[in-house]
Amino acid sequence: MGYAKVLVGVLLFITLATTSTAQPPPTFTCSATAKSTCHSLVDYVSPNTTVLSTIQSLFQITRFHDLLGANGFPTSTSPSETLQAQQRIKIPFTCRCENGTGVSDRAPVYTVKKDDGLYHIAFDIFSNLVTYQEIAKVNGIPNPDKIEVGQRLWIPLPCSCDDVEGAKVVHYGHVVESGSSVDQIATVYGTTPAILLKLNGMTNASQLQANQVLDVPLIACNSSVNSSSLDYPLLVANGTYVYTANDCVNCKCSSGNNYILQCEASGLKPSPKTWSTCPAAQCNGTSSLYLLGNVTTASTTCNQTTCAYSGFTNESIFTTLATESTCPAGGPTGSPTSSPGSDASKNGMQGFRWNFLFISIQLIILCFTLS
Repeated sequence: MGYAKVLVGVLLFITLATTSTAQPPPTFTCSATAKSTCHSLVDYVSPNTTVLSTIQSLFQITRFHDLLGANGFPTSTSPSETLQAQQRIKIPFTCRCENGTGVSDRAPVYTVKKDDGLYHIAFDIFSNLVTYQEIAKVNGIPNPDKIEVGQRLWIPLPCSCDDVEGAKVVHYGHVVESGSSVDQIATVYGTTPAILLKLNGMTNASQLQANQVLDVPLIACNSSVNSSSLDYPLLVANGTYVYTANDCVNCKCSSGNNYILQCEASGLKPSPKTWSTCPAAQCNGTSSLYLLGNVTTASTTCNQTTCAYSGFTNESIFTTLATESTCPAGGPTGSPTSSPGSDASKNGMQGFRWNFLFISIQLIILCFTLS
């Protein structure tokens, strides 16, 4: 009889513990113009040891260097580079705003294999970035238990294209690590706790949960790209780089450059095949001092003049001479309003205490019932 009591208690504990760690669905608000698109990022936590080319294939990232740039990896990184189990990597993708919500623009698409189920696809293959109910909804599946081998499923990754506090940003779906807090995340990614709470519909920091997909607005570098350019607005997040102008130009963003976009000729062949060779990219004159990306600094001030990238069309790459200040500046960093603490772990501990109390009561009742 004593074993029966213990078994019932253990089963009850497992059920409650599983329920307490359930995550809210990752839905990002996107109130931008209907059907507008933008570049977004989301974390992927690999369930198994894999290689970068497999990640590229799973998320259908057309250009390998886009995956490298989103993570700030060296351009020499090999597609066979190993990614360890539980290691996170940022996935770049195009976001589309529709009906007040942002989702990935009809990609990635997953092909159902033998023994697949929607829950397995959502939770195991795509690391719970979406729920199986969301996959069923966007693919018009009335019964989530009925999918067929070979069926192609759109995986709607969460995202947004909205400005934040009047500034253009790159929205990043950050998977919260156990032990993190809203203050810590805000500090690391250059925003504020208040902004994070507002964006994610949270009333207080104690609601943060481990493994939650959190909408984090990343600072985008200021650029000289004009509104007539085919890549406008070119939003490059701090710590990342992108290839643009048919891969002829490489632009990177760094807080060390006062959040001013730094662009130079990429040295790559044009892609797609719009151009046979990359057009010349230089400012006024023919001197090498005026090539794209070259910088001259005034000897008496901390101002510098750069041959900056200003956009492209199907025929040309445009540049402009931009004078910028390199004087030290604070930059748009986060302003935590309380001391750092582990909101995610505290939320889990509160749930654990209530579960423990409930289990204790249930065990006492069982003891009287079975004795």
